[in-house]
Amino acid sequence: MGNPLQQTPTVGKDMREQVEQCDVIIIGAGVTGLYALYRLRERGFAVRVFEAGGGVGGTWYWNRYPGARFDSESYTYGYSFSEELLQEWDWQEHYAGQPETERYLNYVADKFDLRRDIQFHAHVASVVWDEGADRWQVHLADGHRAWAQFVITAVGSLSAYYIPDFEGLDSFKGVWYHTGRWPAEGMDLAGKRVGVIGTGATGVQLITAIAKDVGHLTVFQRTPN
Repeated sequence: MGNPLQQTPTVGKDMREQVEQCDVIIIGAGVTGLYALYRLRERGFAVRVFEAGGGVGGTWYWNRYPGARFDSESYTYGYSFSEELLQEWDWQEHYAGQPETERYLNYVADKFDLRRDIQFHAHVASVVWDEGADRWQVHLADGHRAWAQFVITAVGSLSAYYIPDFEGLDSFKGVWYHTGRWPAEGMDLAGKRVGVIGTGATGVQLITAIAKDVGHLTVFQRTPN
């Protein structure tokens, strides 16, 4: 979110009538956000999910880099709230890759009709507590506003990305991407000179996936693991 949670004076009834009203607002349509939506709607709450991305999945929507996959057995990521869902879905790999995981989460969203309560491309700019109204005001970057008694921040941590202030990055003539915002259409790295910065879990997955295709690969490691 762009701004921290804060308090603001109470606004009038007329202003409240101009914004979307619901019981619960969930920020993020990843694994946790989808589950929270299902459970809360099951209990009769009016719920709205605001998702910055263009689809469901959270981490598994944003992290599309080559080699991205689970580091635990696939079944441990599956929802267990529905026996029917458990019987319908068969993981194709013991440690599923990103494409299969994203397909699974889209399957869940479709099966339980979750999309009708999700607003995509909705970047939350601030969440403000109205002391007098005893409700949250949620402001989106596009100016849309919503009110709710409860706010659940299901933003996670693995979908956030950080780009260090590398000197010369602004004037770099080549093409560069962050693994956390890999283009959905992919990248043609065949025969290219490629540099990878970082050898954490993501770096190791990416390096091993592209090494066989690139023309020359250089890995920059700050601190050996």
